[in-house]
Amino acid sequence: MIKPSLITAASLSLAAFSAHAEFEVDVAGSASIEGRYFLQDPTYPQQPRTQSSVAIEPEFYTEWNNGQDSLLVKPFARFDAQDSKRSHSDLREFQWLHVDDNWETRIGVGKVFWGQTESLHLVDIVNQTDSVDQVDGEEKLGQPMVNFTTYGDWGTLSAFVLPYFRERTFSGEDGRLRPPVPIDGDGAIYESDAEQHHVDYALRYQNSFGDWEVGLSYFDGTTREPELTVVQTDNGMMESVVPYYAQIRQMGVDLLKVQGSWLLKFEGIYRTGQSEDFGAMVAGFERTSVGVFGTSQDLGFLMEYQFDERDDNFFATGQNDLMAGVRWSLNDIDGTEMLAGYVQDLEHSGTYNGFVEASSRMTDNWRWKVDAYFFSSDEVNEDTFWFMRRDDHVQVTLEYFF
Repeated sequence: MIKPSLITAASLSLAAFSAHAEFEVDVAGSASIEGRYFLQDPTYPQQPRTQSSVAIEPEFYTEWNNGQDSLLVKPFARFDAQDSKRSHSDLREFQWLHVDDNWETRIGVGKVFWGQTESLHLVDIVNQTDSVDQVDGEEKLGQPMVNFTTYGDWGTLSAFVLPYFRERTFSGEDGRLRPPVPIDGDGAIYESDAEQHHVDYALRYQNSFGDWEVGLSYFDGTTREPELTVVQTDNGMMESVVPYYAQIRQMGVDLLKVQGSWLLKFEGIYRTGQSEDFGAMVAGFERTSVGVFGTSQDLGFLMEYQFDERDDNFFATGQNDLMAGVRWSLNDIDGTEMLAGYVQDLEHSGTYNGFVEASSRMTDNWRWKVDAYFFSSDEVNEDTFWFMRRDDHVQVTLEYFF
């Protein structure tokens, strides 16, 4: 977690910078209130049936030098009334960007997204997952970085130096969506003696070849996806479960082909350095029908196959699974849309999960969101979803944009 004092100092520094210079600072952002209702009683003691929280994410932006230079500051904070580990703050972005004719550089704390598929983001490795903030893994922690990107007719090449590692966040003892023994993130173990100060590197090349968008990536450094290690007492009893962050090398490829109303998607990785070297992939399609039933609405169908060679990694949930989903966009002035999906384990019929994500604006400043997640497993004490089998929940969020 980034210390709140550091976030406050960053925001005040930008305000002072604006007050004593000719620069104008645009202030925007959002604040939200969120409630979760779990449909079943908890599996483990101390877990709540309901969970409520508030969050704020202001954004400060200024530019100079005819727009060639800019500074973006975006702190974030959430307070959860039930799970103290979910109450956290982070500096999502604090980044100076300089843009030139055929190159640009970013220095500071930033967020980068790589990938094409919907159900898994295998190649997306630069930023650490903020797993307590949202269940779907889409929220990321800010990553300190120095990034240089150059582009031309030959494509886009980005190089990253990542001087500090961000540890993954985990639910506390009073939180849901966790294994029987809470993961002790503060007790993390590292392969590198430099621990969080190990310097990581990443490269990415991206280009278009006809109808194909092609991305190639390479990462060398501390894995963002830890393995879990049991710490035992002197008499052999389980004391805690801690994450182990190994040094890894990962090669990735992602593809997107646009063919009429069809999108063909693929992501694949090969990773070495953890307890087992492995390959993983996700491939599928999305077909969108525009103006269905004589309306202005769009309806898309998605299907993706997930494969992962790992058998016993807590975070690898898509070893041999099939996802089917539907995306519905009303194309109205409120931006109403809905995405629903179902993921079936092809080896265990009783293991599956599903999700529904819907949102719409009420006014220019207000938006509602309803998300629902469902888990089921028949693999006793072996599958991630077994530990969360009673954590089906509906999440309602009211957001205010300023």
